[in-house]
Amino acid sequence: MTLGVSEEVEFYGVRVASRLMLGTAQYPSPAVLADAVRASGCAIVTASLRRESGHLREGQDFWGLIRDLGVRVLPNTAGCHSVKEAVTTAQMAREVFGTPWIKLEVIGDADTLHPEVFGLVEAARTLSADGFEVFPYTTADLGVAERLLGAGCKVLMPWGAPIGTGLGLNDTYALRSMRAHFPDVPLVVDAGVGKPSHAAAAMELGYDAVLLNTAVSKAGDPVAMAKAFAQAIEAGRAGYLAGPIEPRDMAAPSTPVFGRASLA
Repeated sequence: MTLGVSEEVEFYGVRVASRLMLGTAQYPSPAVLADAVRASGCAIVTASLRRESGHLREGQDFWGLIRDLGVRVLPNTAGCHSVKEAVTTAQMAREVFGTPWIKLEVIGDADTLHPEVFGLVEAARTLSADGFEVFPYTTADLGVAERLLGAGCKVLMPWGAPIGTGLGLNDTYALRSMRAHFPDVPLVVDAGVGKPSHAAAAMELGYDAVLLNTAVSKAGDPVAMAKAFAQAIEAGRAGYLAGPIEPRDMAAPSTPVFGRASLA
């Protein structure tokens, strides 16, 4: 599927042709995952590293499926709650997937899956110094963003809402502020997106891409939903490029009142 107006987007010097990124967890079957990725037109998928048996090598079938789809893999450190755990997982993922890219998650709260931003910055600095190209899952806090950039990150991935909630963009003010404050930094809304309209809204704010998983994998029809998100990304980006009007408090007539007929 080729999108009409999304254009290419660049991450760490790599240009990709889609602004939609998909996670690969919790699909009904590998076949449905493959069909959803194709329907989405995405160029990047995330994959979490799981320890596999050295004898059975259960992960090889999954890795083969991803290679056959021809998409770029962004490994992640999902489920890591400490700097040491995240760094170790990232190093293992680099060996398994053969890429310096890593989606860095350091989770601070098990219920909300809120990023632990102090550990996140520390882990990002350690991994950047080790040659990784880090995609940090973070909040929309500008101070944290500054520290992540200072730690070597060249992409920021603020959450829209807690992972898997489908609540959409909980704080559009913060997301808009981040876009305005970092006009030249690639920004990706990551987590909490539940509907295509949420993805379109993120693109209308000027974000460079949207990363989601549950909204597609748990949908009644994951393949149809993946296609719907692709269309929403395209529409939102087109709207942003077209220059939407600024909201206002008072009504403004769309039909001119000058020269109207007088019935007096």
